Amino acid sequence: MPDDGDESGDPSAQPRIPDDVRKYDRFRKMDGAQYERVNEFLRDRTYITAREWAIARLCADFRTETGVEMTKIGENLPDLVPFMTDTYTPQAVNQARSSFEEKVRTAGATFLYGAMSDFFTAEELDEVMYETTEVAKFLLEVEGVDLSVEEELEAEDRISAVMRDVRESSEQLRHEGTECPHCGEEIAADD
Repeated sequence: MPDDGDESGDPSAQPRIPDDVRKYDRFRKMDGAQYERVNEFLRDRTYITAREWAIARLCADFRTETGVEMTKIGENLPDLVPFMTDTYTPQAVNQARSSFEEKVRTAGATFLYGAMSDFFTAEELDEVMYETTEVAKFLLEVEGVDLSVEEELEAEDRISAVMRDVRESSEQLRHEGTECPHCGEEIAADD
């Protein structure tokens, strides 16, 4: 007999929710939130949608040795994420994850180009990094991640150090083998 209900065989009962889905509480701070409001918040601050954010997070959390449990995520989406009301096919889950990854790469390339091309001063770049870090920390907090002040400062220091290296390296690349517009002398990479 097919399992159409709970263990008592009652077909009117709800299908059994897997234990790991029932225990999943990553988005509990979003209980009562509407998809449109979450989506608007994300669209104002990032390139991703609420759907892409939630599904990418779930794909990371439900990864196994053999891959991501797309079917489990799709079938249990409303139980996993309070602001998602519909179930998704495995193909729709995969498409949302792929869209998230593509947007992260595109945003990363845009940011890195801006940082490397000397469009920003070091101070302006620090300000951009601060603003983006604040949004990222907020999203992590919404997901239930509690960062200590020390962890936040350590992460900010690591990011700042990397960005300094990027800026210095890009400056060398931009000037390597070019001539000074004022005197015509070649500018060496270490000048």
